[in-house]
Amino acid sequence: MTQKKESFLINRLKSVRYAFNGALYLCKTESSIKIQLFITVFVTIAGFYFNISKTEWLFQIAMIGLVMSIEGINTAIEYIADFIHPDLHSSIGRIKDIAAGAVFIASIAAVVGAIIIYYPKIVLMFI
Repeated sequence: MTQKKESFLINRLKSVRYAFNGALYLCKTESSIKIQLFITVFVTIAGFYFNISKTEWLFQIAMIGLVMSIEGINTAIEYIADFIHPDLHSSIGRIKDIAAGAVFIASIAAVVGAIIIYYPKIVLMFI
């Protein structure tokens, strides 16, 4: 007896549920994501306060998404590396360092972008 294949829509809904569960797990368990969520709330409030442009909003949202997505990938790489080789190993350490470096690069880009958006607005407050 063959099993009935699920519809495309059911498969997509399950995929969204799995992705949501993964994002929720990240938010509950990873301190770096918790810090990034705090920063996200802070810059979102700042965006409303300083009435940033649509283009600035798009850039800000893209940078938030980029940093948090790469952080999620970094976490997944760490879990895989620990599963494959739970003991200390120089190659596993290098893999983890490279993944963390990707998060660092995205974070620096986001900080530079935030400075470009907010520095002129903050300076204008004091003039």
